[in-house]
Amino acid sequence: MATALANGRVLLDDGLHDGLAVLLEGGDIVAVLRDDDPRVRASDVHDLQRGVLLPGFIDAQVNGGGGVLFNNAPDVAALRAIGAAHRRFGTTGFLPTLISDDVDVMRAAIDAVREAIEQGVPGVLGIHLEGPYLAPARKGTHDAGKFRIPDSAEIELATSLGTGVTLLTLAPEQVPAESIRALVARGAIVAAGHTAASYEQARAGLGAGVRGFTHLYNAMTPLQGREPGVVGAALEDRGSWCGIIVDGVHVHPASLRVALAAKPRGKLFLVTDAMPPVGADSPDYVLYGETITARDGVVRNAAGALAGSALDMATAVRNAVSMLSLPLEEAARMASLYPAQFLRIDNARGRIAPGYRADLVLLDDKLDVATAWIAGSLL
Repeated sequence: MATALANGRVLLDDGLHDGLAVLLEGGDIVAVLRDDDPRVRASDVHDLQRGVLLPGFIDAQVNGGGGVLFNNAPDVAALRAIGAAHRRFGTTGFLPTLISDDVDVMRAAIDAVREAIEQGVPGVLGIHLEGPYLAPARKGTHDAGKFRIPDSAEIELATSLGTGVTLLTLAPEQVPAESIRALVARGAIVAAGHTAASYEQARAGLGAGVRGFTHLYNAMTPLQGREPGVVGAALEDRGSWCGIIVDGVHVHPASLRVALAAKPRGKLFLVTDAMPPVGADSPDYVLYGETITARDGVVRNAAGALAGSALDMATAVRNAVSMLSLPLEEAARMASLYPAQFLRIDNARGRIAPGYRADLVLLDDKLDVATAWIAGSLL
């Protein structure tokens, strides 16, 4: 029997609608109907209790959650734990993110993601390799001792997943243009991040195939009057996407509002850059052998560098509404449709429409997550 989600406000392409029901069957959305349609009455009706039904959130940058850091446990069990932690906050699809590490850890992480996808671990969409092809001057909390320039063997390794999405963050001034083109030709989505590039070098990276920018403003050369830097290149370019961390710490809300004004609509999307404290009882975790503690929702290492975040996607959506003065429907698209477009999975995810996967999240009147579905399964 089909399931009908009824008695809620439903986000469609043209905004929020009352009086509709969403019909689910076999893991997909099969119809969006008036709630008095006979097909609704013939289904197993789930009462949304006047909540807001949105496309499930898609997070392209998840380092950890539920007390687990992917770098420390690059295996399927860790991916299950991380995914379960983030589902509580409406994330129905995510890229487990490996920060700069050795080749053997990269290989193990890629193998784990491949196996997780084959096993159908809920929410795993692919992998995000954030490094190790980064700039020491903009390393953030990454270990610069892990940084290197990829040779042909590493390019082959980095693009060896064979299923799902591979997102690779690199510094375009550190990686030859021909290597960027090779990564793109092998199916990787390439983003610029942790980069000390000049404006000209950033533009050259875009020309070589860079599709977006990782955590805009953070760990990149800033926009200045006589040197636009990476930020200037990112804001000027009409075709690229930018991930943003809306926690009030990584970037001032005014700077994010400037980015919203500069970029075409749909080119900014929410990410968490989440670390193990998300969905965990303990605020502590170990990164590169150092114990790090989240304090008041802020995660820094001993040197004072931001070490990811304790942000979840539901909070990011609420912050986009409160800090950036965005309507809920646009904040929701920044957490669903726009990252799906960046990751080239918007043919099946990011919208509530027939033929799309039934990855959905229900918010209550406080914009907290009431429940979520992945492939039609209530979580």
